[in-house]
Formats: sequence, structure tokens, C-alpha cells
Amino acid sequence: MRITCIGGVRTVTGTCFLCRHGRISFLVDCGMFQGGRDAEKRNRARFPFDPAGISAVLLTHAHIDHSGLLPRLVKEGFRGKIYATAATVDLCGIMLPDSGHIQQMEAEWQTRKNQRLGQRPVEPLYTVEDAQRTEPFFEPVRYEEPFQPFEGLTCCFRDAGHILGSAFLEIAFQSGQGEKRILFSGDLGHPGQFIVRDPSPPGRADFVFIESTYGNRCHRPMDETLEELAQILQEAARTGGKVIIPAFAVERTQELLHALHKLQAEGRAPALPTWVDSPLAISATDIFRKHPECFDEETLALLATGENPLETASLRFARTAEESQALNEMEGPLIVISASGMCDAGRIKHHLKHNLWKPGNHVVIIGYQAKGTLGRELVDGAQKVRIFREDVSVKAKIHTLGGFSAHADQPGLLDWIGRIPNGPSRLFVVHGEEPISMEFASKLKERFASAVEVPSPLEEIRLAEPAYPERAAPLPERDRALQESARQLLNRLQALSDRIAEKDWESDPVQRHHVEKQLRKLRRYAEKLERAVSGGASG
Repeated sequence: MRITCIGGVRTVTGTCFLCRHGRISFLVDCGMFQGGRDAEKRNRARFPFDPAGISAVLLTHAHIDHSGLLPRLVKEGFRGKIYATAATVDLCGIMLPDSGHIQQMEAEWQTRKNQRLGQRPVEPLYTVEDAQRTEPFFEPVRYEEPFQPFEGLTCCFRDAGHILGSAFLEIAFQSGQGEKRILFSGDLGHPGQFIVRDPSPPGRADFVFIESTYGNRCHRPMDETLEELAQILQEAARTGGKVIIPAFAVERTQELLHALHKLQAEGRAPALPTWVDSPLAISATDIFRKHPECFDEETLALLATGENPLETASLRFARTAEESQALNEMEGPLIVISASGMCDAGRIKHHLKHNLWKPGNHVVIIGYQAKGTLGRELVDGAQKVRIFREDVSVKAKIHTLGGFSAHADQPGLLDWIGRIPNGPSRLFVVHGEEPISMEFASKLKERFASAVEVPSPLEEIRLAEPAYPERAAPLPERDRALQESARQLLNRLQALSDRIAEKDWESDPVQRHHVEKQLRKLRRYAEKLERAVSGGASG
């Protein structure tokens, strides 16, 4: 098995792993990079593989940093199946079209700006229609039920306890050394979250790809987090301030509603008017109600009594743009929950623009904020931020509530790995900012005897070799050299492709077409050479 780390290594977004076993190629996740212009460039860069040559995608969960490039994958030729849990399939059915809408809106805005400058228009990364064309490729599978996407590979999704439908992935395959098992953690949940179950224990694994988003810290206990939230709401009630809460539309919004329901039911917080201003979050809440198989025992017990933990006494939904705009004219106290969770797109940017500069208001950050996002600037203490090309002074109080995190912290990650029977022989630390991944890797080395590595982008990892009956002997030295040359050529072609994509071809589109055509020929030749040498094929 050979695994190439396309994204989600030494960063927290763009998760995608290209897995090749014999003549089969498949992906684990296909996520979008998030956070600034560099992320946009990486999303638009040519895939370092042929989408038409991918047999399947194994999707751990619906968050856009794990699923967001699926429409582009289909647009460029993928025709295999996308395996995911039923709840993940339903969530992708609303999240991917929403992402396509955002891509279209941003492209239209940039095109208008370019036209004023006499520059060329901008095409969206993909459209709503592209996202909708992705839906037929999804194949729902149940938790804990093994399935074979193709011969020689047995997979199983187990509950990751991160968001509704999230899973970690176990893959068993035959190698020259017998059966081997790989475990991809996806995003592991923080035990004790509202609504969803805690992560399931892992099974036996020889190789583990473990996330490290919070691999260097411990989360605050939920009781302390709820008490801090209650105090913020009490202060807003006294002073008439607004409480603006950026929240991911999936899981975080629903968990926050659960928390508000609990605080109000216990008399710990005032029942302030609460607006959910995110069409996606409203749709996601409806999907939550369809999937009680993902709920923990506490939530099921509440539902059994007829109590709805996703509702509060004064809950309202802003479905239209006009209703959203009207919120900025309303006087406090009130709560506005809006997406996106990192403040980098959507209606939350408008609410921040209208409310950050007012000293009596509060902004409550309850999720991870990636580098390059507006949310990260606020967490890092910025005194002024730029929103819609305007400088906005930060006078509102900024609060960070760590207990709401949907990711396991360092103790949670270590405990989960420690439950793997006999321990893995190799650990790969992924999905974390580079300093955090490196720190977590050091902690793993202290705690476990396994070999621990932090892969780099586009690094190829070789695990156990496939069992090829027709080739019992190891590769000759000449073939190993050819294989290495082919791999180096592919890396150079990717670098050249990135440079070509950045070049301004407006004056010579014919030449661009010619160069890209020749580049595709070279890429196919290099891939064919590598497959031929690796698979023992002739010539």
C-alpha cells in the first residue's frame, strides 16, 4: 500500500490521502483548504492524480475541509463511488451545494472587481449544479458493518464522535506479509459532547493516521464552559448587548442550541431572543432529527420524554437575506448564531461588520480558527480587522470557549491510541498545524514504542507491499531506480503545473492549451511508468 498525503498534513484543512494498492487507486477524504489566498491557490491547483483513475472515495465526515473538493473531483472525471455513513451522505447533500453557492458568489464579486480594473473574469471553483451532480455517486454504509469497495480491500466505518455521521476508518488488506490494517482517525470527537456519542474504541491496527488539531492542549471542562457562557448571557441581559456567535452550521450550532436549552431549563441563563441566521444550519438541524441512531443516551432520554433539546423558549430562524439584514437593526439583548464558524464566509461577516465596533457587544468563539481566517485574527487579539474591504475596529468583548470543541484534546487522543490492541507499528500525525503536530508526535514517542512520523505535503508513504503472486522476488535495483525516477518526475510535473496555473495566459490562450496538453501527456507517461515498475508489468 502506498499513501500520498495530498492535504491535511502540517495544516488542519484540505484533508485528502491518495491510496494505491496494486492497480487500484482510492481516496480517503477530498477536502477543501481554508484560510486566505494560499488556500484558494491550493484549491485551484491541478489534482496530483487523474480523477478518472480514482476507483472510490472513503469519506470520514461531511465537514468541508474533508469533503469540499468532491464536486471538483466529479467535474474533472471521477466516476467511482463515494462511501460514507447515511448521516454524512444527507449532510453532504446540503453542505456541498451551499459551498458551490459560496464559490459562485465569490467568483461573481471578484469578476465585478476585475472588470472595473480591465482584468479577466473569474470562474468559480465549482457551482451549485456541480455539487448536485456529485450526489448520485454517494453510497451510504452502516456503522460497524464491513464492506468491500473492491476486491482485496475490506473497510469499516466506526463512530468517531465528532459530528453527526462522523467516522474513523479501518482498512484491511492482504500484503506479502499477510493481512495488514490501516486506521484513519478522521476527526476524533471530544468525549462528553452533547447530542452525539463518544468515539468508539479502535480495533487492531498496524498503521495509524491520527489527527492532531488539539494535540498540544487540554480542553476546559464542559461545566466551566457552560458557566462562562451563562455569565456572558447574564451580562448581555443587564447591558442590552448583542451576543454574536460564529458557529459551524453542522454540529456546533445544534450543540450550542442544546447548551442554551440546558442553561435556560436550569435557570442559569436568561431566555434571550435567539436567532439562528444560517439557512444551512436550519437544514442541518432538520437532518439531525432524522438520525437518532447517532445520538448519545442522554439525548435519546430527553427525546423520550417529549422534550426537544434543540429548541429554546425564544428560538427564531432567519431564513431570508432580508430577515438576516433586519437583525443588524434590532436592539439587544439578543443572541445571533451564524455561519461560518471561522468567520471567513457567509452571513457572520455581515454581523461582525455591524457589531464588532460597539463596546457593549460580545463575540463568542466556540470552535477552531485556522490560520488566515478572520476568526483567528479575533482570537489572536486583533484591534482592527478588514471585512468587505473596510477596516472595522474591534471594541466588542471577544470570548473563547474551549469546552465546545468537537475535537479530542491531547489526553483524549492519547487515551484513544492507547486502546489499540498491541499498539500500531507506525503512527503518522496529520491534521494539525505544523508546530502542534510536531509537539504531539514528541508526546507519542514518549508514550508509545511505535515509530512516529509527521508527513509532509505530497509525501508518499510506503506501507506493506501488496501480495503479488506473479512476483515473489523483490524489485531489481534497476527497477527501483526507474520507480524513483518516475516518482521524482511526477513531483516535478506537479510543481510545473502549479507554475503554469499562476502564469497570466490572457494574451496567448492557444499557447496555454498547447502547454497544458503536453503536460498531461508527460503526466500520463510518468504514471504509466511508475505503475508498470511497481506492479511488475512489462514495458
